[in-house]
Amino acid sequence: MTIGETSYPLGQPFLVLATQNPIEQEGTYPLPEAQVDRFMLKVKMTYPSKEEELAILERMSAIDPDLSVTPVLDAEGIFELRKVINEIYMDAKIKKYIVEVVHATRRPADYGLDIGPYIQYGASPRATIFLTRGARAQAFLEGRSYVTRRTSKPIGHDVLRHA
Repeated sequence: MTIGETSYPLGQPFLVLATQNPIEQEGTYPLPEAQVDRFMLKVKMTYPSKEEELAILERMSAIDPDLSVTPVLDAEGIFELRKVINEIYMDAKIKKYIVEVVHATRRPADYGLDIGPYIQYGASPRATIFLTRGARAQAFLEGRSYVTRRTSKPIGHDVLRHA
């Protein structure tokens, strides 16, 4: 982290989350493309379902709600999971597929796609890296030791939405 001209080391693992409320924009400014590109994902949140909203009501409607949390993983556990996820197998064909998807955002006409007017900037090389990492993590969450094309598609929306 840097404040002014002084940099301070941050403990690992370190994660940055940013929120953007499309309704209330006063006092907030869009990030430059070069900064947005550093975020791995842009996840869009929707309204909760009726069941989810009822759960929110049950937990949070008290004047003084219980905001305590119970950790399920410590930093060492996160580092161990990173190692496991890094070992998830990804065939060269899947890597090539990811590169092709990213390149299609840069030159859609070369891929027979008529979406050029909807793309301001194509995805950067970071998107290729983030798609790969995300696909491995998705495979892990699905209980598999390998990545498929199907694994890489859901994460692609969240990576490419802003890359």
